[in-house]
Amino acid sequence: MSSAKQIRLKKRPVGLPRDDVWEQSQDAPRALQDGEIAIEVQYVSIDPAMRGWLNDVRSYVPPVGIGEVMRAGGVGLVTDSKSKKFAVGDTVLGTTGVQTHYVGTAQGFTRIMPELAPPPKFLGGLGMPGMTAYFGLLDVGQPKEGETVLVSGAAGAVGSVVGQIAKIKGCRVVGIAGGKEKCEMVVEKYGFDACIDYKNEDLAKALKAVCPDRIDIYFDNVGGQTLEHALNRIAMRGRILLCGAISQYNNEGDQRMVGPSNYMNLLVQRARMEGFVVFDYAARFPEAIMEMMGWMQEGKLHLDEHIVEGIDNFPEALRMLFDGRNKGKLVLKVQ
Repeated sequence: MSSAKQIRLKKRPVGLPRDDVWEQSQDAPRALQDGEIAIEVQYVSIDPAMRGWLNDVRSYVPPVGIGEVMRAGGVGLVTDSKSKKFAVGDTVLGTTGVQTHYVGTAQGFTRIMPELAPPPKFLGGLGMPGMTAYFGLLDVGQPKEGETVLVSGAAGAVGSVVGQIAKIKGCRVVGIAGGKEKCEMVVEKYGFDACIDYKNEDLAKALKAVCPDRIDIYFDNVGGQTLEHALNRIAMRGRILLCGAISQYNNEGDQRMVGPSNYMNLLVQRARMEGFVVFDYAARFPEAIMEMMGWMQEGKLHLDEHIVEGIDNFPEALRMLFDGRNKGKLVLKVQ
């Protein structure tokens, strides 16, 4: 390896991150120290959470610093190792950053078996998005057979998996997605019972029609007005799971995040609204992966990736998340 290419944060974005937010660098690799590994990065994950990491605000992880390599989960091949955990030739999953090569600590990396599933699957349904869906729905939501589960962002990496797991658990599942094509995919491919096209339907009226017995679990990926409409239809002892608020991530200037004005419905319906962070479940990821792989083999779970090629296309790939161009988990093929 003669040089490695990185995507670094040049300045903090206002609104949707444009090309001038980023800068590329090219460095020669340094020598390994004890406990470190060198990785040829193959794929990196493109996630809505990335937008939050660009803001200089307190969160569950520190913001990406100016001049730092953009944070990202990745999959790659170990090319050199001074770690007892990994050998040359291992395929590993961890926080590689958006770069062609990673050199650093082996801590936080996990060996994966590419013979069991293609590497991009370990960034999607068998990676952080899939773990988010699995633990968010099953541990936080605790669905019961026959309950109605509503999922926003239903065609996305997390939402599509949430709905499929809910169906496996015997629930009635309704999705919210943008556009006829995505709604058809949600129903026909992922097996949801219905899907509301928020771009072409009155969401409040559609929820009342499609969820006449109200909503037992709402898995929220988008926030904003969608959350408010769902809260209006929450059932007695219902659960609202706060996973993300992608509709609000690119607010500009002093524009505040829109929150529900009807939160007293939680009191009236004796419901709860709870946030969660997938990293809290890291120690249990292997059990989830094994169960989900079993569902895949049985044909009960479909995991899709939308792959964009080339590290130079990272800025555009990130923007794709916010205009709905991707179908399934968005992954960048680095090289």
